[in-house]
Amino acid sequence: MATRNQRLMFFITLLILAAFLMPIQSLVHSERANKGEPIVYYIPVEQTVERGLEAFMARSFETAAQEGATHIVLEMDTPGGAVDAAGNIATLIQETEVRVITFVKSKAISAGAYIALNTDKIVMTPGATMGSAAVIDGAGNAAEDKTQSYWLSEMRSAAELNGRDPQYALAMADNRIDLPELGAPEGDLLTLTSKQALQVGYAEAIAANRVELLEHLGLENAIEREMEVSFSEQLARFVTNPVVIPILLSIGSLGLVLELYSPGFGVPGLMGISALLLFFFGHMFAGFAGWESMILFVVGFVLILIEIFVPGFGIFGLLGIAAVIAGMLLASFSTASMLIYIAIALVITTVVAILIFRYFGHRGPMRKIILTDSTSAEKGYISNATRKELVGQIGETLTPLRPSGSVVFGNERLDVVSEGGYIGQGKNVEIIYTAGSRIVVREVKEN
Repeated sequence: MATRNQRLMFFITLLILAAFLMPIQSLVHSERANKGEPIVYYIPVEQTVERGLEAFMARSFETAAQEGATHIVLEMDTPGGAVDAAGNIATLIQETEVRVITFVKSKAISAGAYIALNTDKIVMTPGATMGSAAVIDGAGNAAEDKTQSYWLSEMRSAAELNGRDPQYALAMADNRIDLPELGAPEGDLLTLTSKQALQVGYAEAIAANRVELLEHLGLENAIEREMEVSFSEQLARFVTNPVVIPILLSIGSLGLVLELYSPGFGVPGLMGISALLLFFFGHMFAGFAGWESMILFVVGFVLILIEIFVPGFGIFGLLGIAAVIAGMLLASFSTASMLIYIAIALVITTVVAILIFRYFGHRGPMRKIILTDSTSAEKGYISNATRKELVGQIGETLTPLRPSGSVVFGNERLDVVSEGGYIGQGKNVEIIYTAGSRIVVREVKEN
């Protein structure tokens, strides 16, 4: 028992010491900052360059400026991404008064290379690469000439911004430039290794880690601080990825379509709503959407439900669909791109819904959507009772049968149909068959 109490006291003592040391450490940092010592902020630039990364970069630059940072280091490892997001990040770099250094830890490809060229210095680790910055469309094909021309001018401007030879930047985006000495003959895009980048002036140094980086920058005694991507920002980056957006919209629309055709509220509806909420949350957190887009979506969804349960000649449904699409367009960073994403989602939803209804409609959870029961006389579903007791009775025709007419059987008058031919009035007939309301008679020939 004594040992357990001693351990408890030890942990409590550690917590108390930590509580006292944290403010002391903060005071030391503040005192060092007040003495004019440099402050270096490390900002990770990883994965795909998209609008979520842009929002994170904007917050990071603002925080670094507020904290009095003297240097910002972009720790880069990216395969590239969206041109518009890269352009906005470049604008952030150009407008800040803080010196910005790119530290290429692994690769700075495509949009990553463009961002790096906009910074004051580029330092690369051994084995890192930079380049291959051609513009491609969503299908992986080369972009149109107008877009290529714009991108080449941007690459040239980024290189010239900090006194770098623009021919290498152009060779990264244009395979018509012949640089065989750097492993990029005509027909290939230029990708520089760290040694090649140092040779052509596209890197100021090669450093294996942060310590060597700070030594090169002359910032050995700098205060180091690090920006971390929050969970919300990670989620926003994932949700705003151009590949993920049509997938989310497809899941959302397909889930709601299946839910509307099945009783109650189940898994399809939950998946649909979750996907659409993720879409709006990511775009709102990234700063692309406001509450007005979410309100439009909710109003549109309610109008669609009203159309389903209280038909209004299609007016509520059309207004609902228009409101949902308007909400998505307001939440987007590009109206043209969002229209493409919506079209993709509609096609995917239509195809998948048809396949599900066709191949899985009679089993599994889809059996609630497709009506599989049938009505038959064997199950007791009959519209008129079959009077089999009438078979064999003989009556007299009240009207001619052509082939239908009326016959009196005792005191009962029945509508009948002849077996085939014409039977005149006042003739004797015999009932030979009954099925529901259908009574078939045959004329009785007299001996």
